[in-house]
Amino acid sequence: MARICCWGGLTLPILLLHCSVFITQQLPMVSAQDSELGDAANLLKQATDIIKTKNYGDALGYLNDAIEADPKLSEAYRHRAYVLRHLCRYEESDLNYKKFLELKPGTVVAEKELSQLVQAQNALNLAFNSFESGDIDKALEYIDKVVLVFSPGCSKAKLLKVKLLLAKKDYSSAISETGYILKENENNLDALLLRGRAYYYLSDHDVALRHFQKGLRSDPEHAELKKAYFGLKNLLKKTKSAEDNVEKGKLRLAVEDFKAALALDPSHTTHNVHLHLGLCKVLVKLGRGKDAVNSCSEALDIDGELIEALTQRGEAKLLIEDWEGAVDDLKNAAQRSPQDMHIREALMRAEKSLKLSKRKDWYKILGVSRTSSVAEIKRAYKKLALQWHPDKNVDNREEAEAQFREIAAAYEVLGDEDKRVRYDRGEDIEDMGMGGGGGGGGFNPFGAGGHQYTFHFEGGGFPGGFGFDF
Repeated sequence: MARICCWGGLTLPILLLHCSVFITQQLPMVSAQDSELGDAANLLKQATDIIKTKNYGDALGYLNDAIEADPKLSEAYRHRAYVLRHLCRYEESDLNYKKFLELKPGTVVAEKELSQLVQAQNALNLAFNSFESGDIDKALEYIDKVVLVFSPGCSKAKLLKVKLLLAKKDYSSAISETGYILKENENNLDALLLRGRAYYYLSDHDVALRHFQKGLRSDPEHAELKKAYFGLKNLLKKTKSAEDNVEKGKLRLAVEDFKAALALDPSHTTHNVHLHLGLCKVLVKLGRGKDAVNSCSEALDIDGELIEALTQRGEAKLLIEDWEGAVDDLKNAAQRSPQDMHIREALMRAEKSLKLSKRKDWYKILGVSRTSSVAEIKRAYKKLALQWHPDKNVDNREEAEAQFREIAAAYEVLGDEDKRVRYDRGEDIEDMGMGGGGGGGGFNPFGAGGHQYTFHFEGGGFPGGFGFDF
């Protein structure tokens, strides 16, 4: 270069002038318009390469620049329409397809893509309408079979699909779908919220809290994330309080805490099943059989295979003297868990109670309590025997005879100390009160056997001259 600058003894300014003229004469002439056209084509090529990677946001930037550089670059409009359709920005996509068809009328491929745009747009609207009306399956069909086929990058459709999966209680699929969304944008607040809810309804509360917290770090005032986060914290607080009160023996406080926790979110079945069961167990301990039956039934409505709920409901039915119901529940539980001795013992108690319930209640027949003395039992018998003696009931003799036999049979058992003790123990003494012989003839208060009864009609202390000797 130094040699050129000294060429011919010319000074540096003169040499630079001559070099400039030489270079200018050697380069071809390029207009500003030609340069812009070259830039537009290059931008379009870069955009098409980026579209293949599904990075639609960056692709749109290059396509916008290409169209700005050359407003008549038809393929740029078509590619931009394609990208916008994928993102379900349908109105903008429609305008770009129409602009392309103005520049290239009759292009079959573009007309087909425009038709697909209309189908996807209509399907998305129908999906939202179906979701609002409660037709979850129809909404999912529109999303999967139309919208995400023609617009696979549609965030609105993807988020709606997650909501639909949550409505169907398909929480695992909801977690998978939000995983794809968060892979594209890890700070997508809607996806974090929905994914957190899926974990919440699976009772994976720690993971749910982490998703809500991550969203709140990005937007501390996000209303739905705040509601979800603090709602879950409150639920866990109430649940722990109920469990702590059970351990401390504060059963009535535990009942109130269980009820408060259940009221927070009745739809949270995977958690509420344990709350209902916990409440049932406490109510059984408190002797509130009817309420306990209701709580255990709620748990079994959620999970019919919950053996502990069956067992506790059986215990609760014993409290309300639903003997047959108790046997049914405990027998069912015993069949499912044959090695559980607690269930087998409870079943034996229920079966014994059922059997006892079917025998005659001699105390009730005489109208006395189980703590009555022998004298009280004897007085009650005398009174009833007089009332129902057939000779005093000539107009309803058959009924009177039946009643008199029952009264006499009751007295035969309860008037005998040994038989009464055995009866009170629940021994199988069906022959008691039936003559004691078990011969099948039944107890006859008018014949031999047992106590002897003599009735006098000549006079005495009873109305109508009816006497009564023992």
